[in-house]
Amino acid sequence: MKATIKLPADIETMRVAGRLASEVLDFITPYVKPGVTTGELDKLCHDYMVDVQHTTPAPLNYAPSGYKPYPKSICTSVNHQVCHGIPGDRVLKNGDTVNLDITVIHDGHHGDTSRMFFVGTPSVQAKRLVEITYECMWRGIRKVKPGAHLGDIGHAIQQHAEKSGFSVVREFCGHGIGRNFHDDPQVLHYGSPGTLAKLVPGMLFTIEPMINAGRRDIRELGDGWTIVTRDHSLSAQWEHTILVTDTGYEVMTLSAGTPPPPAEV
Repeated sequence: MKATIKLPADIETMRVAGRLASEVLDFITPYVKPGVTTGELDKLCHDYMVDVQHTTPAPLNYAPSGYKPYPKSICTSVNHQVCHGIPGDRVLKNGDTVNLDITVIHDGHHGDTSRMFFVGTPSVQAKRLVEITYECMWRGIRKVKPGAHLGDIGHAIQQHAEKSGFSVVREFCGHGIGRNFHDDPQVLHYGSPGTLAKLVPGMLFTIEPMINAGRRDIRELGDGWTIVTRDHSLSAQWEHTILVTDTGYEVMTLSAGTPPPPAEV
């Protein structure tokens, strides 16, 4: 299937949805500290989305083909959890890393973004992995422009991750987004330059590399959702939603608390 080219009105609504998703991360930041449970973070985010923003948490009861409904409003992936970690009774402790993945629905459109958080003081390895993963995302973003290819994005991410001694998860990828949570195109985080679909203005998709400190192999836990590294090595992920513009790209998931692009990029 071809990616849907967004109309100006849809793009403006997506811009608002993206900002709202990012503002949930701004809101929750001070609560991510030792002693909090992932379930408490989920409840705080849920109430903020529903009661303050008047948005809908897209993950709640989301059930793609082959999956049972997702039971919570956000994803909380801790340490060696790669993605789709289900919030619950787990207590965050000093030294943990956690990815909070937020998707809101505003006026029928999805805003999707995630950030990594350090709980207390991170290890040297965790700090480096999170920083390199952030650089990987931005190296992919900087490849976005009309006439470029999806393979250019994946190649930039893979090259930086592997050069740094890390590995790229291949079973999950970025995706088109809009009125649908997940749509075409698939945005691989590995690949070769000049391959796959050509980018044109109006395309909207996420770039969300999952980078492992060890091997890239993963497995699914018994809850049917949580993905972990097979070797129990740390994993990190960052995500932005990106619009292809006439001259390059626009990051759609920006807010006052959004971390700036890395200096090296």
